[in-house]
Amino acid sequence: MSSQPLRPKVIQLYKTLLFLGRDYPKGYDYFRTKLKNAFMKHKDVADPAEIEMLLARGDYIVKELEALYMLRKYRTLKKRYYSDKPGS
Repeated sequence: MSSQPLRPKVIQLYKTLLFLGRDYPKGYDYFRTKLKNAFMKHKDVADPAEIEMLLARGDYIVKELEALYMLRKYRTLKKRYYSDKPGS
């Protein structure tokens, strides 16, 4: 099988996404089932170029989730330290 060298990258991506899914707004169980379905949908892909493309898409999703969480933290801090009312 020619995609064998990419297997550790796929597993690492899955673990990273599972870790990031702990803080997902709709809940961990929702995220885990969606993630599993997404990976199972592409389980029969054997072309290394296509696997690389899917890994790149997964890395993009990781960055988007990290940005989502950073934005949520920023909004929480802003709400905590600054009043929403102008002039207060």
